[in-house]
Amino acid sequence: MTFRLTQISDTHLSDRVPGFRANFDLLAEHLRAARPDLVINTGDISLDGADRAEDLTMARDAHEELGLDWLAVPGNHDIGDDPLPGCRQPANAERLARWRAHLGPDTFVRDVPGWRLIGLDTQITATSLPEAEEQMEMLVEALHGTGGRAVAVFMHKPFCQERMDETDNTYWCIQPGPRHRIVDLILPQRPAFIANGHVHQWRDRGLTEGLRQIWGPSAAFIVGDAWQETVGEKSVGFVEHLLHPDGSFESRMIPLPGLVRHDIGAMPEIYGPQKRLAA
Repeated sequence: MTFRLTQISDTHLSDRVPGFRANFDLLAEHLRAARPDLVINTGDISLDGADRAEDLTMARDAHEELGLDWLAVPGNHDIGDDPLPGCRQPANAERLARWRAHLGPDTFVRDVPGWRLIGLDTQITATSLPEAEEQMEMLVEALHGTGGRAVAVFMHKPFCQERMDETDNTYWCIQPGPRHRIVDLILPQRPAFIANGHVHQWRDRGLTEGLRQIWGPSAAFIVGDAWQETVGEKSVGFVEHLLHPDGSFESRMIPLPGLVRHDIGAMPEIYGPQKRLAA
């Protein structure tokens, strides 16, 4: 029997932004009617859980109200980001502990018919936290105990924009060092796909050097063309993954009617003014 999995992402929930909550409520209404077997949020579940526990609490409660089985991995607005120069909220032990206190584990392994689903915390991969090494050990164990199941990996940041050998340390992707380490682990196992959020664009371009990366759109907002390069489709919505027991699957983006396509660049009161792209 086909396992119906819904991937939502970048919901940015907080009582301070009713518009984002309204989008989530519309999405929740659809999901309660559709009743997928599992919902996975691929990060930035909260507006500012990195510094506000109440945002994490609201996000958790909103997901519990779905009445559905659900899992989540953290994003940069949930526990902080790579500790690069200029990072305002670096991922650290305090922020990770806050996530775990309110949302539970920041990784997961879930077996469903014919599949193993692995959730990774991309936000700690460039840190020196002991949990970063523990995650690598978890990944090794999860990949070598699949029992013939197909593998799908869920995480917040994508590996790369176009190529795995990209060398820039960017806001949008996993940093080169951790990327190569994770890819070296998973590539021999040939996962069926890698699903992420973070970029606020939908993209499914097939294989990138042996790995199929599926970018889920945000349910809350896009980043307008004045502030972000268009590398996919700037829509708001969610992704439906149909996982068949034989390891085959279909994935499609669903742009749910009624979701408001907010542009964060026009909302400087949320995260501050966005940096404009060079002309």
